[in-house]
Amino acid sequence: MFVAVPLMLIPFVFYNIVMFGPGVQAFAGNLAAVPMLSGAIWTVTLGDMLVLTALIVLFVEVLKATMSSRHSLLNHMLSMLVFIAFLVEFLLVRDAATQLFFSLMVIALIDVVAGFTISNRTATRDISIGL
Repeated sequence: MFVAVPLMLIPFVFYNIVMFGPGVQAFAGNLAAVPMLSGAIWTVTLGDMLVLTALIVLFVEVLKATMSSRHSLLNHMLSMLVFIAFLVEFLLVRDAATQLFFSLMVIALIDVVAGFTISNRTATRDISIGL
């Protein structure tokens, strides 16, 4: 049943916890500063880490979409609901109207489209093998 849970909930919930807790300004705070060989300093913010987490989650979701199981359709429907939640919050909540939240919403959209496309493609191959 865990397979049916859309993992894009993780960045969505984390963003909302930070937004209603310390505020969206916390996403701009530096987590680490790494000196590079070029002499530049590479800074990593909480927002950067959230986007990185969302991209890793997207990769896992794409891998989950390649498996055909009875939970796949439920996962796709719940992923669509997560995207709709992203969209509604982006349009209606003032602190969600940020570039970071928009990027997370686009990643959720890619998750939905890729999930349906990959599942449809693998289902077509499953049927053609039986012929």
